[in-house]
Amino acid sequence: MMKVEAYIHSLKDRATNRNVLGEAEIIESIGDNLYLAEYRGVRCTAIFNYFDGNYYVDDVYGIVTDK
Repeated sequence: MMKVEAYIHSLKDRATNRNVLGEAEIIESIGDNLYLAEYRGVRCTAIFNYFDGNYYVDDVYGIVTDK
């Protein structure tokens, strides 16, 4: 597990269509460039963008629930 500064989907500034950074925790790798992350207690998916060197956490559509 590691804490990272990442672009968080729910923090996106809709007025300017810009992504906003926040602190998230990368828990583990769950696939090819797919990670399990946690942001504000919500477990969700994340990807790493090799071009800009940042994680992108999807806490809107990528929520992971335990079944």
